[in-house]
Amino acid sequence: MVFGLLALIASAMFTGAAFYVNFAEQPARLTLGDRALLTEWKPSYKRGAAMQAPLALIGFVLGMLAWWRIEHIGCLIGAILIIAPWPWTLIVIRPTNNALLATDPGKAGPPSRALIVKWGAIHAVRTVLGGLATAAFFWACVSY
Repeated sequence: MVFGLLALIASAMFTGAAFYVNFAEQPARLTLGDRALLTEWKPSYKRGAAMQAPLALIGFVLGMLAWWRIEHIGCLIGAILIIAPWPWTLIVIRPTNNALLATDPGKAGPPSRALIVKWGAIHAVRTVLGGLATAAFFWACVSY
């Protein structure tokens, strides 16, 4: 069951980071002016992606190993849910990310602010997926 516990930890770390972005960092950054908002968002996004992407992958691999070992459906559900932010990001969030990354901070204004507001809303799906994955892994761990 060690794989399941490790998957739970990776999933909880992913979820905590995503939750922090949506409930602390995003509201705080939206108080900035347009130029500062975009200037802050760019490195924050890159650092967040560098942290969250591996956590999702690690959680998925560990969840699949746990499912293979103990065959608890919660491990499979958790593994699928924790990797689901990858396709969500590539299909839904990426166009917004690319538009923001291509915008020069000197040209920031209402359109870039609107994109960051949109980004926060679609990023919230990642938080929900992580929370559901964590719940599934927790269920598997406590019922095994």
